[in-house]
Amino acid sequence: MKAIIFAGGVGTRLWPLSRRDSPKQFEKVVGDKSTLQLAVERLAPNFSWDDIYVATGERYIPLVLEQLPLLPPDHVIGEPVMRDVGPAVGLVTADLLHKNPNTPIVILWSDHIIKNVDRFKHILTVSEKVVQKRKNTMVFISQKPRFASQNLGWIKFGQTSLKESDLVFHTFEQFVYRPNLELAEKFFKNGNYAWNLGYFVTTPSYLWSLFEKYQPVLFDGLKKIYKSINTPKYKSTIDTIYKDLPKVSFDNAILEKISAENAYVLSEDLGWSDVGAWEALKEALQTSPNQNVTRGKVLMTDCEDNLVYNYTDQLLVAIDLKEHIVINTHDVILVCHKNSVPKIKKLVERLSETDNDHLV
Repeated sequence: MKAIIFAGGVGTRLWPLSRRDSPKQFEKVVGDKSTLQLAVERLAPNFSWDDIYVATGERYIPLVLEQLPLLPPDHVIGEPVMRDVGPAVGLVTADLLHKNPNTPIVILWSDHIIKNVDRFKHILTVSEKVVQKRKNTMVFISQKPRFASQNLGWIKFGQTSLKESDLVFHTFEQFVYRPNLELAEKFFKNGNYAWNLGYFVTTPSYLWSLFEKYQPVLFDGLKKIYKSINTPKYKSTIDTIYKDLPKVSFDNAILEKISAENAYVLSEDLGWSDVGAWEALKEALQTSPNQNVTRGKVLMTDCEDNLVYNYTDQLLVAIDLKEHIVINTHDVILVCHKNSVPKIKKLVERLSETDNDHLV
């Protein structure tokens, strides 16, 4: 099986650590390694370097190769411009179709934490066998929910459809993206919903057929790029065509349209967390809800339920602070309530094309 790790987002919800020139997946958010490095590390030894690909923006290719020096350079697939996840997955599919059309692939993301790594690798191994036995199949890997999250996508599954090894594969029913609190609480209590991680196992040939069936305009452009792979015209072709591809999410483009009989759902406890925002990072790292999560030189007195990250040599002192996010970098200090983290993205957008554009 081949693993494709997507590492192309800008990550404005983790600003001011995550910046335009060095997004969150390349920064040391957890421990002393970037989340991209951690995503690759947990695949070993099941995957060799020849089995791993990274999809990213063209401008970030040097960063990927710097952080993953053993990764073959031609295993980094770069988008000339960002056109949402639909075209990005299509571009990866074209590349893998050219090399290994019927070899199972798993789509993963570079800004996640997985604590139950052995279970995760076991799931990948078993899912690979399922896809090998049943062509034109997609296996969605989901996380048993820990709480009623409004900030994540959910996946609804039905009855047991298949048992393989010690895993139960369910029928696929529906995706729901970021439900309101009332719906999220219903999903959490229902038992037939799980957090949708965006992880799935399939083959390039089947995925390619879905683009052809459901996205003919997008597919037409992707097909031209596919024909230019490994030719002198590849760079000029992708530069010309990619920027004009329809800007569409992968969920809207493909996943919401697939037939239930062609998909399975695994709902497992992977110890998974999306660390795409500061409050999500705190939830992933804390051992109790009221715990303070800190990094760097931090001194706190009578404080609870805060995340305080200090990336400078200065001492950061907090007194009587509750439910806050404090991020101190060499040129920006962010202070906000945990519930105000969604406002960070809009604030960063306001900085663009101003005197503070260099901080974006």
